[in-house]
This record gives sequence, structure tokens and C-alpha cells, in this order.
Amino acid sequence: MYLRYLEDLDTRGQRTASSDELAQLCGTTPAQVRKDLSFFGSFGKRGLGYPVHELTAHLREILGLEREWRVIIIGAGKIGAALANYRGFLQRGFRIAGVYDKSPEKIGHAWGEAIVRDIANLEQDLTEAETLIAVLAIPADDAQLIVDRIVGAGIRAILNFAPTKITVPAHVSLKSVNMAMELEGLSFALTHAMANSGAA
Repeated sequence: MYLRYLEDLDTRGQRTASSDELAQLCGTTPAQVRKDLSFFGSFGKRGLGYPVHELTAHLREILGLEREWRVIIIGAGKIGAALANYRGFLQRGFRIAGVYDKSPEKIGHAWGEAIVRDIANLEQDLTEAETLIAVLAIPADDAQLIVDRIVGAGIRAILNFAPTKITVPAHVSLKSVNMAMELEGLSFALTHAMANSGAA
């Protein structure tokens, strides 16, 4: 979040940003901004703020965004299609290197910059080119089996959209996105906000 706001400030030519300004942009407190950034070093000067361009470069380096990452998408359904065509990935250094599916109707068709490939070729493709990140957009029933295959083929990070719990070895990073759960969280927040405003 800090990086996104700093990049915007940098694009606009702003040279410094105070912890107060970053806190306001990010919806936190100045003390939290200083604490968060202090984990990675000393960047700002009291009374002068943070040098925007320098801090932006440091955060990109910390996040590993100074290089291009090859990403594969597994599942050529609606979620997979939306992800494959999302231009923001390339802007952030993530290149969609392949899309995989088991459906004969989808294999061979272009999705964004990639051609949908047969999931049977997955392991062979992964050994031929270094790809460390996979996005899982497949039904829950297939998820763990596919995860075991891609981890065995060298994938080290997984973004999971499959609506199920999957397990990975300790050396593999896993982030799961459960859209139904996120909507339930919003429903909870709205329900209580409306109840409180009605009571007031």
C-alpha cells in the first residue's frame, strides 16, 4: 500500500512525504507508518520526511519487484480469463507465462498474451522455464492434486482462488482468496452499520 501511494506521489514529482501524509493516504497513524518502515531500515529524516523517489526504489527492492516474475494461471474459466487479461500484472512486473486447463474446448485458444495449454504438459513446461508463481483458479475438487503437482515441479508461491483449504510444504508461500468469505465480511459490516444507524 505504501508503495502504491509513493509511486503516485513520485509520478507527480513530489520529492518528500511526511509520515502524517502517508498515514492519511493509507488510513493509518503516523506512528504506525514510522514503525512499519523502520523494519526495513532508516529512510526518513525528522522534520524533512521521507524522500519519495528513494523510498519507492527501496520498497520495490524489498518486495522483489526489481525483476520480472513469470506466473502461470491454472484454470481457464471466468476467473482465470479475468486474471489473464488484467494489464496491471505486467505493470507490476508479473508476466503471464502460461494458462493451463484440461478442457479440450479451451486448449489452444489465446487468452491475453498466452495460449491455453493442456494441463498434462504442466510439469514439462515448468522444468523448461523458471516459473515460481502459480495462480489457482480451478474447482475445489481438483485443487490439492494440482497443488501437489506444481509444487513437485518447482512452484514456490501460490495464489489460490479455489474455494477450499489446501496444504503446501513449509518452503512454499500460499495466499488464498475466498471471495464468498470476503462478501460475507462486507455483509456483516453493512448489517451492523445499518443496525447502529437505525438505533441512533
